[in-house]
Amino acid sequence: MPRYYTEKLGAGRLRACYELAPPAIRAYLEGEISFVRKRIPQDALVLELGCGYGRVLREIAGAGRTIVGIDTAIASLAMAREHVPGGPPPHLAAMDAARMAFGDRVFDLTFCIQNGISAFGVDQPGLVREAARVTRSSGLVLFSSYTAGIWDDRLAWFRLQAAHGLIGEIDEEATGNGVIACKDGFRASTVSAGDFARMTASAGLSSRIFEVAGSSLFCEIDAP
Repeated sequence: MPRYYTEKLGAGRLRACYELAPPAIRAYLEGEISFVRKRIPQDALVLELGCGYGRVLREIAGAGRTIVGIDTAIASLAMAREHVPGGPPPHLAAMDAARMAFGDRVFDLTFCIQNGISAFGVDQPGLVREAARVTRSSGLVLFSSYTAGIWDDRLAWFRLQAAHGLIGEIDEEATGNGVIACKDGFRASTVSAGDFARMTASAGLSSRIFEVAGSSLFCEIDAP
């Protein structure tokens, strides 16, 4: 899956997916960004995991002191440099979120939203531990996924993406129970509240689960 975003669904193609988003999905996306913005302290050093072409970075520009974004897709990062207007530019780096080059306890807030925890295709508990490692004590780590309540709108959005040739044809037989599968190998799963609780508990981390606007499931983790 990481190669899919790097080789087939980066930069302009990824932006086109979001430009196709129907109203319910746009509301979901805006709700997640609003949730994150409200948790950014004024003088914070903030890290986004999987920043893509800078869509979220643009929306949180001006929040906190310094914004850093990492991604594995070089083309997406190049677009992010052009796509984030106004204010101090974010710091961008090509980096694997599961194996970051940052030292311990660097950031005040680390976040990975809009189901990045599933889209990255990496060991999820390991990703959570790595995000907590680079976050300062008393800082926050945020991950999000979809709720079951947005399934119909989410599937309709992915069908639009497939119809426009941005992702492969939907494999209807393999799609269901929170998982969207495409015949070209693309697969978008979800993380449940129970999944978040188990992976944070196994890492010895304290967390809280929030449902936002009936569409997003957030796991808010206290950095150790």
